[in-house]
Amino acid sequence: MMTEGRSGSVFGLLYWQWKFALLFLAAGSTTWAIHHYLDYPKWLLLPTLPLAVVGGAIGIFVSFRTNQAYDRWWEGRKLWGRLINSSRHFATQVLSYLPRGADGTPTETQRRLVHRHVAYVHSLRCLLRLQDPFADEAAFELLDDKEREGLRGQSNITHALLDTQTAELTTLCNEGKLDELRLQSFDSTVAKLLDIQGGCERIKKTPLPRGYGFIANRLVIAFSLIFPFAVVHHIGWAVIPVNLLVCLAFGLISEAGRVLEDPFNMFYNGLPLMAMARTIEVNIRERLGERELPAIPEPVDGILM
Repeated sequence: MMTEGRSGSVFGLLYWQWKFALLFLAAGSTTWAIHHYLDYPKWLLLPTLPLAVVGGAIGIFVSFRTNQAYDRWWEGRKLWGRLINSSRHFATQVLSYLPRGADGTPTETQRRLVHRHVAYVHSLRCLLRLQDPFADEAAFELLDDKEREGLRGQSNITHALLDTQTAELTTLCNEGKLDELRLQSFDSTVAKLLDIQGGCERIKKTPLPRGYGFIANRLVIAFSLIFPFAVVHHIGWAVIPVNLLVCLAFGLISEAGRVLEDPFNMFYNGLPLMAMARTIEVNIRERLGERELPAIPEPVDGILM
């Protein structure tokens, strides 16, 4: 994982893209050495106008890819924003639509429904990050052993949890503890949660076509090999840093698209799923009157996970 110290400095960028940086430096250095120490052949004096056109085309291409990747990142953030609001609404429904205990405190049924939703949110976080929810201390800590073991082997744990929620709510309605109209409202909330989950799964399981990244990288490499021959006779040794600066700019734009393509990864600019999941957990467990709650993660070195 890239740290903030590296991501926030010029040397960090060079370290991150050190292979490309070495290639660009080598291309510029080789061209300058040929021009300075050897009898530079005239046929290597390339015109600058075609290279300017090619450079503009590469800039448009890599920027298009990055823009598409950012759209995916922003859609992921909006989906988790909806998840936060829908989760708060679900907890409010549980505590408002279902009868409380004789002393006005939440019943065991209400606690079970809210705790199961906490498990749902953390399970979704784990699955989107390709982590094992059974190995995550936060995912199922509020479920009893029987329900936790019943989730093993499920092809979609989050769907199984929502299915259990709906089944219990339906049973409560059949027992006369929940009005049918309120059950319908619960059903609408569960449907929204499934829509959010489906949107996240679509982003996770449908990457951008591989051709975008492959073509972008090959174009940048080809440009870095040709560009020095068009400017070395004008700027001399300065072709070395100029080639690095120009081509690294293209490479970094392309790489920005690559890391934004999956907003749920563990890279430093991925979405802070753990912080958002803990926010949901703390918010809805507070409604139960619970006070011994986990801390919501804070940024570490400017990075929020």
